[in-house]
Amino acid sequence: MKAKYFLLFVLMSSIPVLLQADDRHPDQMVKDIGDAISKGSARDLARFFGQNVDLYLPRAEGTFSKSHSEVIMRDFFSRNAPRSYSLITKGTSGDGSVYVIGRYVTRDGQRYRSYFLIKSVSQSYYLHHIQFDLQ
Repeated sequence: MKAKYFLLFVLMSSIPVLLQADDRHPDQMVKDIGDAISKGSARDLARFFGQNVDLYLPRAEGTFSKSHSEVIMRDFFSRNAPRSYSLITKGTSGDGSVYVIGRYVTRDGQRYRSYFLIKSVSQSYYLHHIQFDLQ
């Protein structure tokens, strides 16, 4: 009897994970990530992070946990509030990863070339790499 309840619990707790994976189509992710960057929303951006994220920003460079990456992105956006973000190009690599190059302009007029990479891990897509280079 306990085994039945345990199995039911496991199945019920996996439903949100399955629904989230279905929602992660790379084309929609590109749009949603672009919207999060346009708003300067680290919280919205973090929805797409995997367990670890490669960040290359003016004040932080390396691989960080999901929660630490969100804090670092929040700091970046607070120091560099967005005026605009525009997608320049996107493409797909041989392993199914999707890359996006864009232009990020701050309220102060600073221009950044942005780059992010969405990778497929176990048939789900995650934001794996984010980079902002001052131009």
